[in-house]
Amino acid sequence: MSTVKPEREYFLDSIRAYLMLLGVPFHVSLIYSTQKWAVNSHEASLWLTLLNDFIHAFRMQVFFVISGYFSYMLYLRYQPRRFLKVRLERVGIPLLTAVPLLTLPQFFMLKAWTDKLADWPRFTPYQKFNNLVWELISHLWFLVVLVMLTTLGMVTFRWLRDQHRTIDYSRVGWGTLTAGVLAWALVWCVFRRLVFIFQPDWLMDGLFNFIVMQTLFYLPFFMLGALAWKHPPLKQLFVRFNPVMWIGAVVMFVAYCTNQRLSSGDGWLYELDAIITTLMGLCMLNVCFCFGHKLLNAHSPRIMYLVNASLFIYLVHHPLTLLYGIYVTPRIENNTLGFFVGLLMVFGIAFLLYEIHLRIPLLRFLFSGKFERKQAGQGN
Repeated sequence: MSTVKPEREYFLDSIRAYLMLLGVPFHVSLIYSTQKWAVNSHEASLWLTLLNDFIHAFRMQVFFVISGYFSYMLYLRYQPRRFLKVRLERVGIPLLTAVPLLTLPQFFMLKAWTDKLADWPRFTPYQKFNNLVWELISHLWFLVVLVMLTTLGMVTFRWLRDQHRTIDYSRVGWGTLTAGVLAWALVWCVFRRLVFIFQPDWLMDGLFNFIVMQTLFYLPFFMLGALAWKHPPLKQLFVRFNPVMWIGAVVMFVAYCTNQRLSSGDGWLYELDAIITTLMGLCMLNVCFCFGHKLLNAHSPRIMYLVNASLFIYLVHHPLTLLYGIYVTPRIENNTLGFFVGLLMVFGIAFLLYEIHLRIPLLRFLFSGKFERKQAGQGN
């Protein structure tokens, strides 16, 4: 355990916040994309489909690298049990809050105002339960995965902490990292294919998808972040401009779009998607860290406001986006105009709700998982 508090790395806070906030244009653009969603525009937009694909192809991989980085930092700062308690409070309390306050009303909204759950009366009890799991977890899935990765961290972080092999990480390059993470992705693909062959129904099960498949997919990114904390040369590698990784991001995005349009779920769509998004995530890790380190690595009150607001904005934006898609999208014929009006409305209402919740201590606690600290010496 270390009692020394490290210097704050503002660019990582900023990148994480912007990645969270990207969830808003991701879901608003989803309305206007070729992807089938609960609400869609009458005609799909090509550029909004590409925007949606681009955000989806890398956002959460980079997010989990940063999460692993800060999680391992906290693991070293606290005793293991204290680490687990703090992290599960920070992640679990907003998760448990958002289900009854956000995704449960969202479920009834979808059931009443869209065709997504039109067959609900004819569902079997298991089908109702499974659909309820998918709808209640909804956009909160990353919090479920963070709970799982945090719990696994009690084992993986201890293993990492106790590793004392003399590896010169200044000699480790993108090729070595890519080979290691890609090897894990291939193992994930083999596992998924075996499940698809022998127990295909498991892949449609919400709990299995979130707790097993998503957790296993993002585990190497989470651990890559922890490695970057333990071995600073890796972080320096991430923030150093590498033209190959930037070109690779373009190539992988083209591959991602091609796979989405030419492959099928009965074929190798999801296995190819896992490999492509793994590589895309690594390439965009360099792009995001390089940009962030150059442009965002300084204290700014405005940036810190976004950092503090980002989780709440992400949690509340999803039902707001669906409401926009149900009631406003059909009234705006131009998709581009509809997209920007949607961003304005969803962000505007979300930030208004954020300011309201800041003035209610109970809500402030429930949506952050952080206990208020009493400030000593006020007025002195």
